[in-house]
Amino acid sequence: MDPQQENFDQSVKILLIGDVCVGKTQLIYRYCENKFLNTYLSTIGVNYNEKSIDIEGKKILMKIWDSSGQERFKQYTLSGYKGASAIILVYSINDRGSFNNVITFWTNQIKQYASENVCILLIGNKIDESNRQVARDEGDAFARQFGFLFYETSAKEGTNVTDAFYAIVKQITEKQPIPSAEKQHNPPAEKKQCNIF
Repeated sequence: MDPQQENFDQSVKILLIGDVCVGKTQLIYRYCENKFLNTYLSTIGVNYNEKSIDIEGKKILMKIWDSSGQERFKQYTLSGYKGASAIILVYSINDRGSFNNVITFWTNQIKQYASENVCILLIGNKIDESNRQVARDEGDAFARQFGFLFYETSAKEGTNVTDAFYAIVKQITEKQPIPSAEKQHNPPAEKKQCNIF
């Protein structure tokens, strides 16, 4: 879809990655529909959603890709990295293994397949659950180490979901500013990088 045809100032692609059952689909559904699915639906390959957002007077079209965490759909997830403006890396705060995989597997996938300047948001989901296995400080420290944005969320209750998506899109627009009539006469500004490995 051409963002100009739909009267959008900018179009951005956002890919969600992470282990199975960390709540990637639920985060998207909460953000796009403001609803929570009470039944579990496993993502087959990659799903696609769109939502518009206003950032400082500019209308942005978000193309949100929901990937499966299953190994058998790896090829579909890898295709999602191409052209991604941002990656949302999700783990569950009540699943230590999903956080460990962020460190040992998913971050390496980003290094290998994503653009060097891709913006990254780390989300610790399911803060509504009582059996926490990953402390907030652990997620925050890991995000700070690599220069990622960091939020803890609850897709079930809606906590911090909108704020998290807004933050990553705002960072994208700061890195890839929309040229104005005045800026077109000036030399291009140096590109900002959202993370450094």
